[in-house]
Amino acid sequence: MEVLYEDNHIIIVNKAVGEIVQGDKTGDTPLSETVKQWIKEKYAKPGNVFCGVVHRIDRPVSGAVVFAKTSKALSRLNDMLRNGEIHKTYFALVEGKPEKDAATLEDMLISDSRLNKTFIARPGQKDAKRSVLTYETVAEGDRYTLLKVNLLTGRKHQIRVQLSATGHPIKGDLKYGAKRSNRDGGISLHARRIEFIHPVSKKSICAEAPLPAEMMPFLPG
Repeated sequence: MEVLYEDNHIIIVNKAVGEIVQGDKTGDTPLSETVKQWIKEKYAKPGNVFCGVVHRIDRPVSGAVVFAKTSKALSRLNDMLRNGEIHKTYFALVEGKPEKDAATLEDMLISDSRLNKTFIARPGQKDAKRSVLTYETVAEGDRYTLLKVNLLTGRKHQIRVQLSATGHPIKGDLKYGAKRSNRDGGISLHARRIEFIHPVSKKSICAEAPLPAEMMPFLPG
């Protein structure tokens, strides 16, 4: 487990492709339990260890995830998340080249829990939620483009469905229109950076997760 930042109240780790953040019907060990065990062993803590899930990223996605080590931090971070005070930056490899080098995407999205999939809503469709992100091109290859994406709202599969709707699905994301899968079963979407004001100390926190190897050749210089 790669720890990106830790103090008495929070811990930020770099999630690997294929890991789940929180327990689900698969029964696989979630990252939250791995973090608990890591804390227990590092600090030789007896009994139960508190580890609150602040937010999740999809199983096939890698990158920075925040957990709370105290109930005080969890409550405050949850409020901050609802109020848009936790800022997330992703890097995505998409098929082809978007028409614009930078843009704001705004859509009404609706999720279907039975299909575990999100869709662009029809006009006036009930329960659709406004969803906004911005992207800018970092580098271009022959078949793929590396984008930096700032998530302004946090909807399920938001980046995946919105980029796919432009005609440029994320590499490896078969669910949203990619041509082929990635060897590791993941998709080329990485939670690169997370920034917020610490809920207790009030200092500025910025944690960066190292880019996956497949994205490194796209970086300028």
